This record gives sequence, structure tokens and C-alpha cells, in this order.
Amino acid sequence: MTFSAPIAAAARPTTRFKRATVTVLAAAGLAGAALTFAPSPAQAAEPAAAPKAASAVSAQKGTGGGNVDAWINEALSIMKAKGIPGSYEGLHRNIMRESSGNPNAVNGYDVNAVKGTPSKGLLQVIQPTFDAYHVAGTSQSLTDPVANITAAANYAADRYGSIDNVNSAY
Repeated sequence: MTFSAPIAAAARPTTRFKRATVTVLAAAGLAGAALTFAPSPAQAAEPAAAPKAASAVSAQKGTGGGNVDAWINEALSIMKAKGIPGSYEGLHRNIMRESSGNPNAVNGYDVNAVKGTPSKGLLQVIQPTFDAYHVAGTSQSLTDPVANITAAANYAADRYGSIDNVNSAY
């Protein structure tokens, strides 16, 4: 169905309405985009299969100025040695959705932030989850790219079987 008549002036949204709508949508988008990792007492599950090989490296830079591909490949090496499943594609997809490759990203809007524990880093991990799923041999810093990736992948393995099974904020 197509309408060719112009919208009546009374039916047009006001500038104030448009600005409020954009603000609400932006806030909802930020809140919905946070990857929320809640801690679990269980340890990461053993992998069902070996991780897939990493795809070709393109030296993609994240918004934080670092080399996302190098971080992912270093994390994959550690994950393989520790038996944590995951692929380059699964890690990259989730990193781009959660932080656009910025290792210093902080979500100050979601429920975790309201409770005082904001999601941080490439995969938007909260501190208690990072502590529970930290992978030995990586930095103790939540925003260290490789430590953030490996802890998030370890959590995802425990909760979802693999980071590859995560296709939205969770």
C-alpha cells in the first residue's frame, strides 16, 4: 500500500518527540548491546571438538587502536592449550558486536553498571565473571585484550558450549 498524500502537520512528530525517541532508542541499544557474563561456580566444560582454525589475518584495528586480529590469535593459542573451544569467527563476531574492538570499552548503562559492576573490555565482562573464569597465564587485568577474550571464552564454554554459540548479548 502506498500513500502519496503528505502527512498532516498535526500528525507529524515534533522535534522534541524525535529527539526523545532517539535518546530512548540509543539508551536501549546501549543497554541491549552489553554482553553480560554472570559468574557460575562450575568450571568450563571440556571442548566437544577441537577449535576451528583461525581465518586469514587482516590486521584489523579496533576502535581502541589495537590489533584485534593479533589479540584473537594469541587468545586462540592459549585457548587451544587450555582446552577451551572457540573459533576466530566466533570471537571476532562477538568482539565487534560488544565493543567494536575497543579493549577499554565500558558499559555504564546496563543492569550490571547500575549495580556498580560495569561490563568492560572487548567482550564486555564483569569483574566477578572475569575473576571466576580467568585463564592462568594471562594478565589479571579485566581490560587486557587477551585476558578478557580468554576469560569470556572460558565462561561461554561453560555456559553455552563455546563462544561460537553466542550470537547476541547474553
